[in-house]
Amino acid sequence: MQMLVLPAFWLELGAIIWVNLLLSGDNAVVIALAARALPAAQQKLAVSLGSAGAVILRVILTVFAITLLTLPWLRIIGGALLLWIGVKLLMPTRADAGFSTSDRLWSAVRTILMADLVMSLDNVIAVAAAANSAAPTPELEDMRYVLLILGLAISIPIVIFGSVMMLKVMNRFPVVIALGAALLGWIAGDTIVTDPVIADWVLDNAAWLRDWYAAPTAGALLVSAFGQRSSWGV
Repeated sequence: MQMLVLPAFWLELGAIIWVNLLLSGDNAVVIALAARALPAAQQKLAVSLGSAGAVILRVILTVFAITLLTLPWLRIIGGALLLWIGVKLLMPTRADAGFSTSDRLWSAVRTILMADLVMSLDNVIAVAAAANSAAPTPELEDMRYVLLILGLAISIPIVIFGSVMMLKVMNRFPVVIALGAALLGWIAGDTIVTDPVIADWVLDNAAWLRDWYAAPTAGALLVSAFGQRSSWGV
C-alpha cells in the first residue's frame, strides 16, 4: 500500500494507460470488423471477450517483447497472417453457411485475437518503455509488472467502448469496413519489411519501402484488391 503514495507510481501508471490508449485504435477497428456480422445479441459478448483477450495478450507479449521482436521470420509470418485476416474480414458473411451462432461467435473471437497478436508486436515495446518512464526507484522495481498489468487492465473499458462505437459507424457507413481492412494491410506491409531477416537489406537497398511508405501502401492495396474480388465472388 505504501506504493500508492509514491508520485512515481502514479506517473508510471498514467504513462502506461496513456500509451496503451493511443495504440488501441487499430484494436478497436479489428474487433468491430470481426464482430459486425454477428447477431446484435452476441456482438457485445464478442467485443467484451475480444477486448479482454487482446489486453491479456499484450500483457504476456510485453513480458517477452524484446526477445520476440528479434526472432527471425516472426514479423514476415505475422504480416502475412495479417494480410489474410484483412482479406477475410472483407469477405461477405453468410448466416446460412452451416455454422451455428456459437460457432460464429468463437470464430470472431479467434480472428480478433490472431489479429491483435500480430499488431501488438510493436505496441508492446512502447508500453514496456512507458513502464520504465519514471525515474527508477528500488520500491518500483518490484512493482514493474504490477504496474504494467494494472495499466493495461484499466484500458479495457475504453477499448470496448471504442469497438462499440466503431460497430455503429460501420453499420451506418459501410465504406469504413473497407478502410478498416486496408488499415490491417497497411500494418502488415510495415511489419514484414521490419523483420530482422530483411530489415538491413531493406535499409541498404530499398529504404523507399519504408521511407516512402511503399510497403504499407502495397499491403493496404493488396488487402483491398483481394477483399473486393472475394466480395464480388471472383
